[in-house]
Amino acid sequence: MTETSSVLAETTVGRIPIFDVAPVIEGGAVPAKAIPAGELEVSATVFREGHDLIGVEAVLLSPDGAADQRIRLRPLLDGTDRWQGRLAPSEIGHWKFRIEAWSDVYATWQHNAEVKIAADVDVELMLAEGAALLSQAAGQRTRANADRQVLNTAASGLADQSQPVPVRLGAGVSAAVLEVMTKEPIRELLTLSDEYPIEVERAAAGRGSWYEFFPRSEGASRHPETGEWTSGNFRTALHSLDRVAAMGFDVIYLPPIHPIGEVNRKGPNNTLVAGPADPGSPWAIGSRDGGHDAIHPDLGDFKDFDAFVSRATELQLEVALDLALQAAPDHPWATEHPEWFTTRIDGSIAYAENPPKKYQDIYPLNFDNDPDGLSSEVLRIVELWISHGVKIFRVDNPHTKPLWFWQWLIAKVRAKHPETVFLAEAFTVPAMMHALGRAGFQQSYSYFTWRNTKAEVEEYFQEVSHQSAAFYRPNFFVNTPDILTEYLQYGGPAAFKIRAVLAAMGSPLWGVYAGYELFEHVARPGAEEYIDNEKYEYKARDFAAAEQSGRSLAPFITLLNQIRREHPALGELSNLTVHASSDPATVAFSKHKNVRSADGSTHRDTIIVVVNVDPHSVREGVVSLDLAALQIDSFNADGTFTVDELITGQSWQWGNENYVRLDAHLEPAHILHVRRPA
Repeated sequence: MTETSSVLAETTVGRIPIFDVAPVIEGGAVPAKAIPAGELEVSATVFREGHDLIGVEAVLLSPDGAADQRIRLRPLLDGTDRWQGRLAPSEIGHWKFRIEAWSDVYATWQHNAEVKIAADVDVELMLAEGAALLSQAAGQRTRANADRQVLNTAASGLADQSQPVPVRLGAGVSAAVLEVMTKEPIRELLTLSDEYPIEVERAAAGRGSWYEFFPRSEGASRHPETGEWTSGNFRTALHSLDRVAAMGFDVIYLPPIHPIGEVNRKGPNNTLVAGPADPGSPWAIGSRDGGHDAIHPDLGDFKDFDAFVSRATELQLEVALDLALQAAPDHPWATEHPEWFTTRIDGSIAYAENPPKKYQDIYPLNFDNDPDGLSSEVLRIVELWISHGVKIFRVDNPHTKPLWFWQWLIAKVRAKHPETVFLAEAFTVPAMMHALGRAGFQQSYSYFTWRNTKAEVEEYFQEVSHQSAAFYRPNFFVNTPDILTEYLQYGGPAAFKIRAVLAAMGSPLWGVYAGYELFEHVARPGAEEYIDNEKYEYKARDFAAAEQSGRSLAPFITLLNQIRREHPALGELSNLTVHASSDPATVAFSKHKNVRSADGSTHRDTIIVVVNVDPHSVREGVVSLDLAALQIDSFNADGTFTVDELITGQSWQWGNENYVRLDAHLEPAHILHVRRPA
């Protein structure tokens, strides 16, 4: 706080009180997350005694400590004295921000003058005070000459008693004066908050579309007579990268590619007995062929893997590798480092359990027996894969490992390789999921998969975009090998479209597991996962034939990813606004961004999404838009504005109230771009 009073120095409250600054994580010990040119929502509770008005700004401090941005915060219209705005750091690095508040003497005079003069109270006194105030402002050395001229002219107009009072007042509150005084206000009783950290990471930490496939299935073939499978490998999977890239994905995520244990190997559909030709679960890592630092012989060798990564890079795809910290019973660790596991009273090593599920083919790690040795080994493994071009890790079940370990590991890795990104596959209680974000994970799986009704979607969108966005970035995967929700099992093709739209438009991070584009929806009886699960067997899919016959969602997914790339508003998390709709199955939300171009100019990008979340019917109703959230200031002659439908190519005139009819079996969603004047 910039205070000079010795009395004030003995208090914890500034002259203009500033409380509850956000985002501040653990008192500033943990930085808020941001990406270059990405918006960070900041807010604070700011007020003062009496009735004088105040001004509030957020100041963004670059890594060298300079003030890089100043934005005026706006009060929320809920009577809470809460002020809000958005900062946008421009590059990777350690940034900070603070809140500044002051007594806004011009805004206070303007308010009082307009009220009093309208009531014929202290008319000449108010005009004289205004003239003196603007003359004072014109004398500030920092002002541009043109701005000084505006203020001096206004001061003269206020003092000109030959003019009618309304004309004199108008001179002091003109649009030109307001612009000058907003740009550079008179700031009395200036009060500064503490400074709080922001960690700006590369764009892939907060934006991206993910696609998951099993390399062993890509190019796998089955003998028509014997039924024996020939595994796919990195050379055959390399050709599948073209298909993934053509759909517009940014990341190709691979389940574990290491040797698979033979002891207690699982058979088809998670059965306890595997046949000699059953490949087992890739998450049961380790055998006599090696552990986490080895590649399954069926997939090839490091030369093949490097060729796969190289081809992905050519296609502008990043390879994400699964980091599953567990071991099969025949993993080298089990004999070389039994202290890294939990030994039961009978001398056996405990296998993994998540009652009622049992994973007899997996030993969980115990970080308490030899924390230094085990941690160092994991760090070695991560650095090995980084040396082979992997910069993104999808971490399996991180919530079953201690938080201190993740904080240590991620900090260690990023100190040497700051471009590294970690995604937490954590489906657990919110406290742990949020804590993993605070510990350093850039992204996380989320509850989105199970939020299907209108109320569920609206509530969850509001939560992740405004309550936790500074430390928890949700990656909206629509399915996984383990998760096939009832919504997808019974919703038909419309359900797949609906979920894809909600995911791709609702979050800057979303993901798809292979087979989603083929509408795969049959579950193992009594379970929420696929029958003939690819975790335990090979799966051959004919993606090209499905697309040629019109049985593929790939063209629609391609369109969604194209829309995401063309509209910067969709690359943000905290800019989502839910809008009211009269139909109980219609969700409406928007995303808006003021986009800064390289030449310093700005333009507005606004997307409105309306989705029928009932995959079985036609829904109709009225969508009521919050026009302030859309920042629409230019209307057609009839009071409407033009929207372009990005799915169908149609254009309509919309306003505050809009009738919508969505047929789930035709097009269950509208994705609308607000057309702005050129």
